[in-house]
Amino acid sequence: MTLVERLLGGDRLALARLITHVENRSEAVPAIMRAIHGHLRDAYAVGITGPPGAGKSTIVDRLTALLRGEGSTVGVIAVDPSSPFTGGAVLGDRIRMQAHALDPGVFIRSMATRGSLGGLARATGDVLKLLAAFGLEWILVETVGVGQTELDILQMADTTVVVLVPESGDAIQTMKAGLLEAADIFVVNKADRPGAPGLMAELKFAAHLHYASAASPKDIDWEIPVLSAEAQNDVGVAELLSEIKRHRETLERAGTLRTRRRQRRRAEFQGLLVEELRTTVERRLRADDLAHTLDEVADGRIDPYSAAASILHRPDLLSRGGGSRD
Repeated sequence: MTLVERLLGGDRLALARLITHVENRSEAVPAIMRAIHGHLRDAYAVGITGPPGAGKSTIVDRLTALLRGEGSTVGVIAVDPSSPFTGGAVLGDRIRMQAHALDPGVFIRSMATRGSLGGLARATGDVLKLLAAFGLEWILVETVGVGQTELDILQMADTTVVVLVPESGDAIQTMKAGLLEAADIFVVNKADRPGAPGLMAELKFAAHLHYASAASPKDIDWEIPVLSAEAQNDVGVAELLSEIKRHRETLERAGTLRTRRRQRRRAEFQGLLVEELRTTVERRLRADDLAHTLDEVADGRIDPYSAAASILHRPDLLSRGGGSRD
């Protein structure tokens, strides 16, 4: 029995091993993704993002507990900074969420960014699909918390929650970081600390202006709610889950959830195509007669634009010849 067959049968070890294939970008990845394509179930993905120290892991832990209390199954992807020595995740949310480690209805995986910009590991999208094929109903994606480069969470999540704390600084600076565009819900965590009311007031004002602005195209009627929480004390997390569900219902009622997922699949395909093309060109530049063209450009005998045009018009450009794939 193959790993994919075992995954579809509910084997957690097979799921873990397939995720490892995806993280390492092994040669088996295309075959794995083709095999699970017809078995993807309707998992709902929630992105939890925000600056370091905002309490994202605690919120994920409490949301997981609430969803399990309702009988839902949960997958957690915690995207951690990479270890400079091993390339692996260094924070280890599986340690931070020990209460759920033995729960068969929860699957937790820490992933390393491995230098990827945007706060999400390169393979996160494929891992989301593996968790959906496994049959998990909710998937919580906690990003690494690097600020304005995290906006690619929009390419992964159905609902994006931006977590801030009073110490996050001036809310207007947060707006400049682009989080207003990313957020479906704002949460001011650790709201018992000084400065929380002022931050919430600024966020509410900015969210209302964004909602009322004719310059902001909207595909649903949704004004970003601003919630307060003390996740460590289980305060405000139930309200957050209610808002996540309300956002989901709004998306589904408007037909926007299907439209957004269709757009994400298009973007995924385009990105994959560009990545494959780049890999192929880089391989051919090293391995065959394209290397001669590269030398001509380097020596100044031909300009880069003419060289690129001549290569891109070659009918054999995308052939698999000229060396093995990296």
